[in-house]
Amino acid sequence: MKRVRQISGPIVFGITILLAGCSGNQPVRYSGIDSAAKLRVNTDESADNIPYRYSPQVDWRKYHRIIIDPVNIYQGKDGQFDDMVQSDRQQLASYMQEQFTKALSPTFKTVTEPSADTLRLKLTLTGADTTPPVVGTFTKFDLAGGPYNIVQSIRGGKGLLSGSVDYAVEIYDANSHELLKAYVAHEYPNAMNVSASIGSLSAAKVGIDKGAQALAQMLQ
Repeated sequence: MKRVRQISGPIVFGITILLAGCSGNQPVRYSGIDSAAKLRVNTDESADNIPYRYSPQVDWRKYHRIIIDPVNIYQGKDGQFDDMVQSDRQQLASYMQEQFTKALSPTFKTVTEPSADTLRLKLTLTGADTTPPVVGTFTKFDLAGGPYNIVQSIRGGKGLLSGSVDYAVEIYDANSHELLKAYVAHEYPNAMNVSASIGSLSAAKVGIDKGAQALAQMLQ
């Protein structure tokens, strides 16, 4: 019996890692967003969270105002919502509007009309994974998921059976309509964040929080 236990542990852990590697969809270069043709594969250390981007040199210091368009919910066939109901998609879009506005307001004055120092931000919610009830929390501590999540937590990877959010960011000069920055993002909570595993949309919302703060830092 002891021998069985010694063998079964590594086997279960191996299967867990295999399943984790196969679960969840990686974002794509969404064909239905305006900047799709300009997006390129990101090869630097941020590639796990920003797999595609367009990032020319821009002096963000000359911009002091921002127009934030209502968050668009992606309708293209290459969207990655799986079977998420429309009400959940709308809830995430509303939350994204609130959090990105909040994160950018210390740096930019939110306005509705363009001027010489104004950016226009277009956000598109392109996909999301929910967290399975109970199971998502259980995997933080069980013998199979616990070790995997600890490793993922250290390396900044996605936790086992954790929810996530995918979205596109497009930033324009509000006057000239020139595209200044664009990227596709894949965000999720820390793999050992227990509170983010309670509630089907909690992990996706934490991902939105992280993404909003990340954009605010990029534009400083």
